Amino acid sequence: MNPVEILSTVFGLVPILFLLILALFILASSVRILPEYERAVIFRLGRLAKAIVNVGGSGNGPGLILLIPMIDRMTKVSLRTVAIEVPSQDVITKDNVSVKVNAVIYFRVVDAERAIVQVENYLYATSQIAQTTLRSVLGQSELDELLAERERLNQRLQQIIDQHTDPWGIKVTVVEIKLVDLPHEMQRAMAKQAEAEREKRAKIIHAEGELMASAKLAEAGRILAVEPVTIQLRYLQTLTEIATEKNSTIVFPIPIDILKIFLTDQKK
Repeated sequence: MNPVEILSTVFGLVPILFLLILALFILASSVRILPEYERAVIFRLGRLAKAIVNVGGSGNGPGLILLIPMIDRMTKVSLRTVAIEVPSQDVITKDNVSVKVNAVIYFRVVDAERAIVQVENYLYATSQIAQTTLRSVLGQSELDELLAERERLNQRLQQIIDQHTDPWGIKVTVVEIKLVDLPHEMQRAMAKQAEAEREKRAKIIHAEGELMASAKLAEAGRILAVEPVTIQLRYLQTLTEIATEKNSTIVFPIPIDILKIFLTDQKK
């Protein structure tokens, strides 16, 4: 084969190679594979559309998706739960106490098309609505409620934020208040209040103990008044307790009732 024939053969194969490369490029640009936790939002000439073929899934995912090259534009949306920390917010409570509060919000996309079409950036929008709702709801509560009734406030925040994000296809599952930062003056005042409360409980317990002790002493006095011999038994018990110390000198008074027996015998 002469050089002319070789060149003609090579130039003849160029269009075929070009078409083959173009076909591979079109095929690669039209095939997408989505995992189980993602969905595709497809725009065909600017309008919402469905995939031409969705193998292994339903609608626009998951699985293998075929698109029309240079006509379809696909945006992937994750359906997994997202956790966003709400930055610390300055809140003035109902009883005029200034505090800093931050929270964490858990949500997920339940409608991928609405999350892309109805709002420009659903992550940013959800974070902003969470911040404004946090300030609004906690501003209507007193400080004691904020510290003692977090569970109720968390549920209220979740309901309000979920109502606002529902048109965007966002489901808010959990809202948790993380930290309530009190001013130093308020912390000292609460510490004094807690200390006073502990002293109050200690005095009440001490007074109740004195009352119970006095009641028992009064009962013991009534028993001794009815049975005088019991005080003599008490003398003997006291002597036994004192006698355990061998180096002690004991002066034990003798009850007059015992001497009466001897005095009566002498008179006879």
